[in-house]
Amino acid sequence: MRGRRSRYADRAEAGALLARELGPVTRGSDCVVLALPRGGVPVAAPIASALVAPLGVVVVRKVGVPGHRELAMGALAQVGEQVELIRNEPVIRSTGVGAEEFERAAEHERDELQRRSARFARAWAPVASRVVILVDDGLATGSTMLAAVRALRRAAPAKIVVAVPVGAAPAVALLETVADQVVCPWLPQPFVAVGQGYVDFDQVDEREVARLLAIG
Repeated sequence: MRGRRSRYADRAEAGALLARELGPVTRGSDCVVLALPRGGVPVAAPIASALVAPLGVVVVRKVGVPGHRELAMGALAQVGEQVELIRNEPVIRSTGVGAEEFERAAEHERDELQRRSARFARAWAPVASRVVILVDDGLATGSTMLAAVRALRRAAPAKIVVAVPVGAAPAVALLETVADQVVCPWLPQPFVAVGQGYVDFDQVDEREVARLLAIG
């Protein structure tokens, strides 16, 4: 269902509302909920609770444009030992980033990806032959979610459902070409940033992520 017009109070409320929409999608399925840390974890936790499903993470890192790191020119995702790197070609072309500059930025993010993967290694749930609900707090360019979907495909899930509370229409359309289903109740027009969908959009620190994942 799409058509929401008001902001979510916070990520937990957004997750609880998403869970209602995901119930019919997952009914009778063996499913697992995987979040993109850090912001996706508080959204995913109430979904996993409502669906009585395991909660885990897929570690992703945005590859930002030098000097404008919030603008994604690519993304990395790790599933098991496999790392998926994708390039956002329209952003790369429009910003004039060269191949060597892209590789340097990607290598820097790869180091952080490996650190976080080690940190959250215990927060992994097997996905083979299961329905995977892949959750983040929103979609802007869709680059990190795209990397996560492509990485997860290698693990042979039965189905991948991308679930986000708010997103940009082009990003949602992009994910619909690679995921089996996308659940996104709100496509603001105009879309400015994921944070416009929330009253409380504070940063989520790793201690909060660890608490929600019960990994200490």
